[in-house]
Amino acid sequence: MVKLEDKITTTINSILYIIQKLGGKGDFHKIFKLMYFADQKHLTRYGSLISDDQYIAMNNGPVPSMAYDILKALRNEGLLAKLKNQVEPYFELISDYMVRAKVSPDLDELSESELSCIDEAIKENKDLDFQELTRKSHDAAWERTSQDCEIKIDDIAEAGGANKDMIEYINHVRENQNAGLG
Repeated sequence: MVKLEDKITTTINSILYIIQKLGGKGDFHKIFKLMYFADQKHLTRYGSLISDDQYIAMNNGPVPSMAYDILKALRNEGLLAKLKNQVEPYFELISDYMVRAKVSPDLDELSESELSCIDEAIKENKDLDFQELTRKSHDAAWERTSQDCEIKIDDIAEAGGANKDMIEYINHVRENQNAGLG
């Protein structure tokens, strides 16, 4: 099982990397959609998510729960509000939904495959506007999930084009992790 601190570190560095590639600032919606598409690519190719975050089917598409809570902490809101002082060295809120990076990402916290999937997601989606990103992220995984509920990992993988063998592998790895074996 991945420790919470490791998930937070990976998530922070993923967000920082995306913001850096967007020119130093980005809005929550674009950041979250880029994370979703990057995670989907990594999941279908390598059988794992980048930050092991849970995606919630919200009105404007999938939202990575922990990433959202990290950024909401800057407003002293959400489940991780108590971590505001730990998040502030990395990010600065420009407005309620726009954030600027204060530091560069620690690239040692992201693997080559993770960086490659993030880069690909950025290249394919950075120029899409709010409506286009929302429409694109309303894929089969999002459609199969009730609003404000967690999207199943195998649905994300299937919507990304994973074959049956990869979906079985993903489910096997997650079963082992949940049993404390992975």
